[in-house]
Amino acid sequence: MKRVLGLDLGTASIGWAIVNQAENENENSSIVKIGVRVNPLTVDEKSNFESGKSITTNADRTLKRGMRRNLQRYKLRRSALLQALIDNHIISNDTILSEDGNNSTFETYRLRSKAASEEISLEQFARVLFMINKKRGYKSSRKAKNEEEGQLIDGMSIAKALYDEHLTPGQFTLRILENGKRYIPAFYRSDLANELDQIWSFQKQYYPEILTDEFRLAISGKSKSATNKHFIGAYKIFSEQEKDKNLKIITPYRWRVKALSEQLPIEQLAAVICDINGAISNASGYLGSISDRSKELFFNHQTIGQYLMKGIESNSHYRIKNQVFYRQDYLDEFETIWETQAKFH
Repeated sequence: MKRVLGLDLGTASIGWAIVNQAENENENSSIVKIGVRVNPLTVDEKSNFESGKSITTNADRTLKRGMRRNLQRYKLRRSALLQALIDNHIISNDTILSEDGNNSTFETYRLRSKAASEEISLEQFARVLFMINKKRGYKSSRKAKNEEEGQLIDGMSIAKALYDEHLTPGQFTLRILENGKRYIPAFYRSDLANELDQIWSFQKQYYPEILTDEFRLAISGKSKSATNKHFIGAYKIFSEQEKDKNLKIITPYRWRVKALSEQLPIEQLAAVICDINGAISNASGYLGSISDRSKELFFNHQTIGQYLMKGIESNSHYRIKNQVFYRQDYLDEFETIWETQAKFH
């Protein structure tokens, strides 16, 4: 008698049976046990399974658990603030903390903007705090290895140095490299774009048939390699590369600085444009937009509320929902509003 395990593997179930199989005429075959295990897959999970993709049901549960935790923390944050305001007699249980009445859609935003520089009532102050309390702000999980790197991660000290000394990112980096340092900081996207604008505008007087508006539009948002392919495909121009290993890092920055005031050979100019355009592409997207907003707040001496109110006043269809800011920007706004209102209350 031979024992056999039979399996029927399907996308949503596994059928199985253990049988005793007769090996001669004197024996009778028999079923020892039989059953089926059903896997209740969703349509997407079934589709992924059939296409060979792995299925992790825990990932979806983890995502939903994280959403529940965030919601719970949000509610706790709100209730803690409400209780603190009541305990300190700033509001009562009957105080209205939202827009109320006609033409009051952006009233709290106006109060939030005003609170950074002018007196508002305590009840209005409470409404402003509740609005700020909704958002936590983006906070990077990257850790600084030392004090110097910590300042460079923030980027604001670099942006301020560029602004105060009228430097481009290329000039700033060249100065670092010539002083013997090898750490190249990350720059704000707007500073890189400004450098490219300066170089493009100056070099266009020498290469007007190449540096056209159409070509600028074609390479917009492209990576370094993609920009290089555009130069080759459109003009058969191959960007120059430094062959000396000892100068390979510093030479491109010398070209970038020279491109601001002198005519560059077209191959070197192509290399410069590819480098800067690639850096802009790397700095683009979600985090790049957050960084540029933070920089704008800093140089315009604005709070988040003042920034948003300016957008609302300039455009009635201004989109507020996806305007993400750093957590530090919210903390700075809170401190500004608190210090201002402390003078009156």
